[in-house]
Amino acid sequence: MEFKEFENKIVKIAKLKLPGESAQFKMAPIERLAELKRIAIEKQTARKAGVLALFYPSETNQTMLALILRKTYKGVHSAQIGFPGGKYENEDTSLKETALRETEEEIGVIRNTVSVLKKLTEVYIPPSNFFVQPYLGITKITPKFILQEEEVEALIEIPLVHFMDDTIKTYQNLTTSYAKNIEVPAFMLNDHLVWGATAMMLSEVREILKELL
Repeated sequence: MEFKEFENKIVKIAKLKLPGESAQFKMAPIERLAELKRIAIEKQTARKAGVLALFYPSETNQTMLALILRKTYKGVHSAQIGFPGGKYENEDTSLKETALRETEEEIGVIRNTVSVLKKLTEVYIPPSNFFVQPYLGITKITPKFILQEEEVEALIEIPLVHFMDDTIKTYQNLTTSYAKNIEVPAFMLNDHLVWGATAMMLSEVREILKELL
């Protein structure tokens, strides 16, 4: 889809009701996720993070979505696919600012070129004990991506037509930090397996876009 057509349709997102956790749970890897979230809220121990689902025009004016492959390191999110974004810092005035700041730091998209159109549904990530607040935004300018070497292994540019194709949904047997050899729903995007919290957030984005496009 050409970006101008996408831009004209996506602005209507502000009036849409979020599909919320019903969309996210379609891609939830474990049934106990809701219970773990409840426990975290009661304990008030979870940290906060903000991430951005950023759509932008390619050099050929096709609509794209930016994801990143994180570096390999000693941590629960090592070498995983995710959105640009990160943890809330004291200098941030909001989680939206966190998402924009981290996106600029990680992939070089200048924050004042991004229009944030929708606050999406928060996701709890049990292994790292984070509540992640996703936002959906667009930039009308084809970005000149600059990757943060310490954090980002690669940029993954997903064409909208590929992202909206129902054949990307699959299942995979995985061993996670909280379960062994379980079958989890996932998306296959540009030959990358995307599961867990990122897949849950992507599921909500897809359901919203299906109402608009």
